[in-house]
Amino acid sequence: MRIGELAQRTGTTTRALRFYESQGLLDAPHRTSNGYREYDEEDLRLVNEILTLQTVGFTLEDTRPFVACLRAGNESGDSCVDSIEVYRRKLAEVDACLSRLSAVRTGLHEKLAEALTRQDVPVYRADPCVVADPLPALEEH
Repeated sequence: MRIGELAQRTGTTTRALRFYESQGLLDAPHRTSNGYREYDEEDLRLVNEILTLQTVGFTLEDTRPFVACLRAGNESGDSCVDSIEVYRRKLAEVDACLSRLSAVRTGLHEKLAEALTRQDVPVYRADPCVVADPLPALEEH
């Protein structure tokens, strides 16, 4: 298949495919007699792996072990030890980000509570997970 078809089938651009090629993520494709790049199903598989990993936050550099794993003939890009290590590293990065965000969130809640206290505004802390009773009980007289 030519580069335009590969781009269409993977939902990316020809420019991105050329970039992947320049970065060594795709092998230089076979050229036809008229100079067109010819890609095969293996290239389609590699590009889909790269795009899937980018969707979950991986950089192009992070995708290298997965691409290498597929090129080595494995069924899945995460069948190799190096790919598992990338998963572990990325999870540690995400956990660190979540920890920092949690600390920021706590600090913001404290600042808001302090600001509301100074303004004599009641602090309203509704639990968004609690569903209000749509028909409150009426008191009998």
